[in-house]
Amino acid sequence: MTFNAKALINPNECLLILIDHQPQMSFGVTSIDRQYLKNNVLALAKTAKIFGIPTILTAVETESFSGYIWPELLDVVRQDPIERTSMNSWDSETLVAAVKASGKKKLIIAALWTEACLLFPTLSAIEEGYEIYIVTDASGGTSPESHDAAVRRMEAAGAHSMTTLTVLLELQRDWARRETYDGVMTVVREHFGAYGMGVDYAYTHVHKAPQRGAFPHKVISTP
Repeated sequence: MTFNAKALINPNECLLILIDHQPQMSFGVTSIDRQYLKNNVLALAKTAKIFGIPTILTAVETESFSGYIWPELLDVVRQDPIERTSMNSWDSETLVAAVKASGKKKLIIAALWTEACLLFPTLSAIEEGYEIYIVTDASGGTSPESHDAAVRRMEAAGAHSMTTLTVLLELQRDWARRETYDGVMTVVREHFGAYGMGVDYAYTHVHKAPQRGAFPHKVISTP
């Protein structure tokens, strides 16, 4: 199956899969600051919720090794994870069935660890004709070298690398999309540092919104 690598993602054609964002897996991550990693994963999950993108959680060896998925993530994605034993989540018949049932062919995936739990299902899904978007800053490896090598291998196989902020902005695209505008601005303010501070400044200083409480909905009309 041939995909257009230049095409932008749209909410109605995507599925988000979050793999193994669990404590023990987090402990092994050294390729990215772990608090920054958690920040990005939560922002990604919130983004999917704003745009109505279905999300699948999967966990590996919860009881015997990895621990429970981060509670903050479960607060956003209110569903039970698909439990498995294989490092390759694509080996799980339950997960593959859920992906097929969604009817989506574009899969946005983030995982711990990059070199195994992101790499393996990405290669397997590509082989089965899915278009894969890997979110590199919502994933982490046991070393920068291992993370980077896995990303290069996935890109060589046809996967598209994205960051969490790119996912958010690519889905919104037009600031006149009022139905998602406020949600996007909330995610920006909560999770994207300097960008969020700029939004606060624009609301309060430029648009004269109150410094406390909910900010008003502001969209600049375009021709």
